[in-house]
Amino acid sequence: MSLADKSQSNAAVELFPARNSQSEPQTRSPLKNKKIWAFGGGKGGVGKSMITSSLGISLARMGHSVTIIDLDLGGANLHTSLGVAAPTNSLSDFIEGRVPTFEKLISPTEVRNLGFISGANDSLNIANLEGSSRESLMQAIKSVPTDYILLDLGAGTTKNTLDFFLLADQSIICVLPEATSIENAYRFVKAAFYRRLKILEDNLGMKKIVDEAMDHKNRLGIRTPFDLINYVAKVDPIAGKTFKLELSKMHFNLIVNQIRTNSDIEIGHSVKSVCQKYFGVNTEYVGYLDYDNAVWQAMRKRRPVILEYPYCHLVTQFLKITRALTENHAQTVVPL
Repeated sequence: MSLADKSQSNAAVELFPARNSQSEPQTRSPLKNKKIWAFGGGKGGVGKSMITSSLGISLARMGHSVTIIDLDLGGANLHTSLGVAAPTNSLSDFIEGRVPTFEKLISPTEVRNLGFISGANDSLNIANLEGSSRESLMQAIKSVPTDYILLDLGAGTTKNTLDFFLLADQSIICVLPEATSIENAYRFVKAAFYRRLKILEDNLGMKKIVDEAMDHKNRLGIRTPFDLINYVAKVDPIAGKTFKLELSKMHFNLIVNQIRTNSDIEIGHSVKSVCQKYFGVNTEYVGYLDYDNAVWQAMRKRRPVILEYPYCHLVTQFLKITRALTENHAQTVVPL
């Protein structure tokens, strides 16, 4: 499966030829509509860093300027997926004021148009950002002067992770076709949903109701997000209308990694359906990625998989997903 469909892979290689970073001319597209993509999923080990780095390389090879930021606070290793050494300066240096600007943290990679900001070598308390530091970092992220800013988030549902996830124009959930990963993905979506409500509650005066609703054993009979919205609408019709309007703006994208069978592919459709029916969140299934030995082989060499193995089928799949996300709609996902 992993090296199948040679004609499609050849087409991808024509678009993404092997290049020498020393001789390749610099091409940068103008900064018109800067976009932030965030990659989450709740569970560790689902391939977020590999997916983030590969999509970043794909965007850069298409002529866009890209910065990838390692926001796996306390466990950063994006530099390994990109095949570069950990830089001296990292996020902690900006937060502690040791570098003058956030842009100074951007390090080059072997791919033209692609830079990254490392979270390695950070201080031990970086995982526990206070509100002011988190807000400062979020504002800095939005100031990065590239067409695309990709955020590689850590596992779990901490406040930091959820806020960075909700900051994005494209919020992307990565999941494996395994029960534990799927369960964690649902918890992540639920946590993101309620985090969005918590942000709204102060303005709407609904703190008590939202806090109680987050306890799944609450006495109000609220078991689903729809129950909550309907309850708020009864208590305060204006607040209920505002809740519905704000939550309708939430949009998630789904990538299923390490698929082996057609039934694995179908899991993406099932997760999408649950997210839409249970949470009322617009969710698009933008693509899947084969299980491929090339991934771990490239990781052992500390090289990006789509650069080390340019003929593997993953190159074509990453290209399709990149196009789906940049065109802001999902591709038609069909079995192999």
